[in-house]
Amino acid sequence: MLRPRAVAALLTAALLCALTSACAGGSGPVGGRSGAPVSLAASDHLGGAPVYLAQERGLWSAEGIDATVTTQPSGRDALNAVLGGQAQLGVVGDLPAVTAALGGREVRIVADLSRFSDWRLLTRTDRQINGFAALKGRKVAVPQGTNVEYALSRMLASAQLTAADVTVVNLAPNQVTSALARGDVDAGVTFPSFYDAARTTLGDRYAELPFTGYTARTLLVAGPKATEETATAVLRALLKAQREIAADPAAARKAVLAQSKGALQAGYVDTFQPRYDYGATLSPELLTQLEQEAGWAKAAQGLPGSADRTALLRHLHPAPLTAVDPAAVTLR
Repeated sequence: MLRPRAVAALLTAALLCALTSACAGGSGPVGGRSGAPVSLAASDHLGGAPVYLAQERGLWSAEGIDATVTTQPSGRDALNAVLGGQAQLGVVGDLPAVTAALGGREVRIVADLSRFSDWRLLTRTDRQINGFAALKGRKVAVPQGTNVEYALSRMLASAQLTAADVTVVNLAPNQVTSALARGDVDAGVTFPSFYDAARTTLGDRYAELPFTGYTARTLLVAGPKATEETATAVLRALLKAQREIAADPAAARKAVLAQSKGALQAGYVDTFQPRYDYGATLSPELLTQLEQEAGWAKAAQGLPGSADRTALLRHLHPAPLTAVDPAAVTLR
């Protein structure tokens, strides 16, 4: 039989064990638990600047989430990560979201995070392409399946041309510059982050045609594994980040540059981030653009599914943004 003093010692040890969660089977931080894990697949650092700012400044934890952000080469790749179950949410362009909807995939558009319309057609002086009409019969490089492909279609349409009037060469975004340098193509359209590289590589041979006839939208989309609560918590953090971008743009640019881990150059970020219009919305203008892109995608790519406005509306999921900022949802 245990002596009274030994019994008291055992009771004290048991009590301390319960209070400090030091026993076997007790895990996690004292006084609480870590945030719920959330995975986000992103692409364009500048279009998704609020995501990278939230990551840099640790804004997720205040909303009870522990976010992991991975950067993909394009919005198409980010969307594939969401659809494949590798990420719960994605930061993607409008065209990948439209093509997924037409393909009958389970994708929900939670918010339109930012808008950008300062595009360039990249070419060479020796190709003498002085207007978009001069593209007829030429080879044009573009990463197909991304917003950039739709930007090219709008450039061609401005000169009453279609993709059938050119030879489209499908290249990764970072391959367009080298193809131009080798002379494999006559022109190319790629992400703005590669404009400076093309200018440097081509030197005196560099030429460009500016184009503002297409507004690319960076969307936050939710996949099958994302709950409404998760999407709402992510949006709360992103709206905080958007307010910080507006309050101190220079500091926000530094945060995005740091999060890019060398993928972006300071000159590019300083020049192009101010050209993005930030602010989470779900608007009639977004729905109209999705409808137009769906019509183009069906004609150009032979995709199934309906391009009808009502059908596309079913892929917009306003509940999380309505919970966070009701005035930002103006769909009708």
